[in-house]
Amino acid sequence: MYPEELVLPMTRELTNEGFEEIKTAEEARTVIENNQGTLLVVINSVCGCAAGSARPGVLLSLKQSTKKPEALYTVFAGVDKEATQEVRRYLAPYPPSSPAIALFKGKQLVHLVERHQIEGRPAEVLAQHLRQVYEHYC
Repeated sequence: MYPEELVLPMTRELTNEGFEEIKTAEEARTVIENNQGTLLVVINSVCGCAAGSARPGVLLSLKQSTKKPEALYTVFAGVDKEATQEVRRYLAPYPPSSPAIALFKGKQLVHLVERHQIEGRPAEVLAQHLRQVYEHYC
C-alpha cells in the first residue's frame, strides 16, 4: 500500500477536474448501485501508464467531448484497497487492472479500458477512443 501523501498529486490531477474520490467499499457500492445515468470510474495508479496516458487521456477526452458521462469518480489502487476491490467486483468478468477506465450506464458496465489498452499508447489516442465511447453511450 502506498502512503496517501505520496499519491495525493496523482489523485488531485483528477479531483481538481471534477472527479470525486471513492475511499471505502460502501462508497463504491453506493455510487454504482445508485447510478441512474452514465458514470465514469477511473481506477488510478502510480504506474507510468497512468501518469502518461490514463489520467491525461481521460481529462483530454472530457475537455474535447460534447457528450460526457454524467458522474465522474476515481478510486486509487494500492491506497484504497477495499474500495478498489469493491469497484472491481462490478467489472467482472474482467481481471483486475490498474489503471483502468470503466463506463457504467445505470449499474451496468458498458465499456472498460484495461491497462493493456492504455500502456504504450499516447494520451491523445486514448482520448479519441473515449470520445467515441461517450458518443455511443452518453
